[in-house]
Amino acid sequence: MTVQATETPIAAPKRLVVTWVKSAIGYGVRQKRTLKALGFTKLGQVVEHADVPQMRGMLNAVIHLVKVEEK
Repeated sequence: MTVQATETPIAAPKRLVVTWVKSAIGYGVRQKRTLKALGFTKLGQVVEHADVPQMRGMLNAVIHLVKVEEK
């Protein structure tokens, strides 16, 4: 008797489209470093990341500087 394993497809995590909309001038070094860690180099830039708890935490630290959309 053979048993076939049925593979259940793992859903890919949702994506977050993040736009840097406000300058970090006048804000702390931690927030500037968070923007850099998110992949931003220029104001107005758009980056895309997976919707995971670690990313949500980083975004919550700079939510006043960015615009977040779920894709």
